[in-house]
Amino acid sequence: MEISLDRWKSDSAENIMRHIGIDRGQKILDFGCGSGNYTIPIAKVVGGQGVVYALDENEEDLNKLMNEAKSMGLENIVKLEASDKSRIPLSTESVDMVLLYDILHYYYFPEETDRRQLLREIYRVLKPNGILSLYPTHLETNKVPNLEEVRREIEDSSFTKESEYSGLTMAHEDNTEIGLVISFRK
Repeated sequence: MEISLDRWKSDSAENIMRHIGIDRGQKILDFGCGSGNYTIPIAKVVGGQGVVYALDENEEDLNKLMNEAKSMGLENIVKLEASDKSRIPLSTESVDMVLLYDILHYYYFPEETDRRQLLREIYRVLKPNGILSLYPTHLETNKVPNLEEVRREIEDSSFTKESEYSGLTMAHEDNTEIGLVISFRK
């Protein structure tokens, strides 16, 4: 049986999410979710017993994501607006994992104080032993921050490096990427 390229990419995106530790029934925060390249596959993996909190400051992207989710019959995505970057609108110790994919870099968080405030908020909303999953893009050595600075900031915020995954990080529509995902445990 021949599998279409679109089906392969959809399956791969879900498998990538499983490989980084996402499982059925979990509560996941996709911080800076954009139009949902990771949110949709995560919602499929966590299933009806799980929840994906989609947080972004771009209302248009959030609406696009929610419309796509609705058309796919996904009812486990909760839209969160990021009106205040210093506060995540979730209860303390309420999520199993937070994804920071292509977000913790100089464009969105150029100041160390802003990154540290975000890390404190992530620590607050993660359950005990929760995971911060980082896809560290745009952290070239000539930019501030670079990858080593970000790792130090995360570890200084009471997280412990758990694992690294190097390989396919996105398989969505015409967008495939190879990269590094680092997981830190609370």
